[in-house]
Amino acid sequence: MPANTTDTNLDNGAKATDFGLTADERSFDAEGIKATVNDTMRKAERLLQDGIESLRSQSRVYVDAAGEQLGTAQRYVVERVKERPVTATMAGVGVGLLLGLLIAGSRNSNHRHH
Repeated sequence: MPANTTDTNLDNGAKATDFGLTADERSFDAEGIKATVNDTMRKAERLLQDGIESLRSQSRVYVDAAGEQLGTAQRYVVERVKERPVTATMAGVGVGLLLGLLIAGSRNSNHRHH
């Protein structure tokens, strides 16, 4: 058998591909790698959970702020409608009419192109 193949035996009976490690040493090395991978996975999972919790708490702050702003806007609109109900009604009718014209106009232009 040629001397440079990976299947040649070393002095202690191990193959050259074993890097001179005994079976116990190879087993320990594999267990060490497995433990390191498991530890890294646990750390990554903890980091991910911490990140998710941080996002949740930040989103609560934004939702609360948006809710407060919506409440303020609603109170403002209600006050203006109570002050001038006819003006508010006419403004609502005008906005509805404009939206209706825009929607109808876009439908008509779509039908012309098809």
